[in-house]
Amino acid sequence: MSLAPRAVLVHRTTEYEELLARHGTHGQAAFFLSSRGRSIDEVARRHRQTGQALADVAAAVPLQWRQSRVERADLDRFLFGPEDVVVVVGQDGLVANAAKYLSGQPVVGIDTDPGRNPGVLVRHRPRDAAALLRAAVSPGGTADELTMVEAVSDDTQRLLALNEIYLGPPGHQTARYRLGPDAPDAPVEPQASSGVLVGTGTGATGWIRSLWQERHSELRLPAPTDPHLIWFVREAWPSPATGTSQVAGELGRQEGLRLTVESDRLVVFGDGMETDALELTWGQTVRLGISATSLRLTV
Repeated sequence: MSLAPRAVLVHRTTEYEELLARHGTHGQAAFFLSSRGRSIDEVARRHRQTGQALADVAAAVPLQWRQSRVERADLDRFLFGPEDVVVVVGQDGLVANAAKYLSGQPVVGIDTDPGRNPGVLVRHRPRDAAALLRAAVSPGGTADELTMVEAVSDDTQRLLALNEIYLGPPGHQTARYRLGPDAPDAPVEPQASSGVLVGTGTGATGWIRSLWQERHSELRLPAPTDPHLIWFVREAWPSPATGTSQVAGELGRQEGLRLTVESDRLVVFGDGMETDALELTWGQTVRLGISATSLRLTV
């Protein structure tokens, strides 16, 4: 007998909860904020709003389903199952945080603070949860298949991201590496820079877009469902030993970018999750390209 679906509610600690953890009481937190020209009332209101949204979504889960919750900080230790329906209750960025740990499960994005969040990935309200959960497991349900980017190292470590993958130094040092297309006999270039960024169409509204605008790039920004990536090298440094001829480009479905490390330590992380990073050292190689896994965002 197959298992009943499990609704996994993904959320993150609110600012109010973080303040209480740091200062101990509501009054002390209020005093701390007031000393910096802020009121705790707005912070507490958003906390209550988030709690109500979680309660409403939990109540909308069908009685025959199983149910679980996971906080953002615990995502890398949570085991998602193939029968899960992942309900992200919060901000757009929380969908990206969860996406890297999934393998094709349907995702429902619930916006807890309409007007404050852009709503690119959390497109729905808590009142819509019941219908969305049914649609997520229905054969006729529709979903956007959002392209993801992956990094795979030569020791088989693998990392996924919905927005972008960053490869570079862990601090403010210079990253040294050799970069080129992932193809036989393709030319490679030794580079010194502050890192490489490879992004998707979903990420084209964020970090990747800022680099694209800054450089007045003529590269085409992909749409979220396009099988297409865009990449940039950040602050490449020209010297007698390092070049700057390969600092931006596009990657299609069967194309990749290959980087061989020539530093003591480089890190690879996705969507800002620095605590869950791959670490590479001298001589290791990593390939970056489109992942076979996509994010199924229920519409």
